[in-house]
Amino acid sequence: MNDIRVLVVEDEPLLAEAHAAYTERVPGFTVVGVAHTARAAMAALRANDGGEVDLVLLDFRLPDLHGLDVCRALRAAGSSVDVLAVTSARDLAVVRTAVSLGVTHYLLKPFTFAAFRDKLERYADYRVQALADGEVAAQHDVDRMFATLRGATGHSLPKGLDAQTLTRVRAALADGSTPEAGLSATEVSTATGTSRVTARRYLEYLVTVDRAVRQPRYGTPGRPEVEYRPR
Repeated sequence: MNDIRVLVVEDEPLLAEAHAAYTERVPGFTVVGVAHTARAAMAALRANDGGEVDLVLLDFRLPDLHGLDVCRALRAAGSSVDVLAVTSARDLAVVRTAVSLGVTHYLLKPFTFAAFRDKLERYADYRVQALADGEVAAQHDVDRMFATLRGATGHSLPKGLDAQTLTRVRAALADGSTPEAGLSATEVSTATGTSRVTARRYLEYLVTVDRAVRQPRYGTPGRPEVEYRPR
């Protein structure tokens, strides 16, 4: 699947730059534009007839128009582009309206890169399911899609694995891998402070749920070492 194309809408230039940099650090995402006002964002999205933008990272407190009004304008124009709110707005009325306008995620400022990455990864999981061909086979398929957006995994982790360590392993894998090379279990164990055996168990689990790929690493003495990369 091609990278998910992101438009960053943020009026503070330094924050816009930071959000764009964060996005580019998450595998599978690429920034195709940055807008500092609602007007600039709408202009960029009006030129989106060819599908150049898949996801908008939208600040709600823009200087010329509230982000919710941007959402309303998009929906009124028939746009189905997905929106991830990146905002300091904590008013429950704003949250409810965002949900009613189809905002997929709501990320409160300030936030860590780990929290930001988690939202994008969950959106990517949802998008893979939502863009599949055909029909859903049963209710549990629909439930799984909604669970992905809510942050649930849709299934329990195997006995002996916990969500916190899994998050650390995924973060280490995402931060340390490149398109040319992944990380070994030893390298992941060093990055996460776990044993090599523990790191390998989590890495193999990520392979089984199609969140990582395993491949041999050549160029080292003896048998090829196994390395992992995020999918």
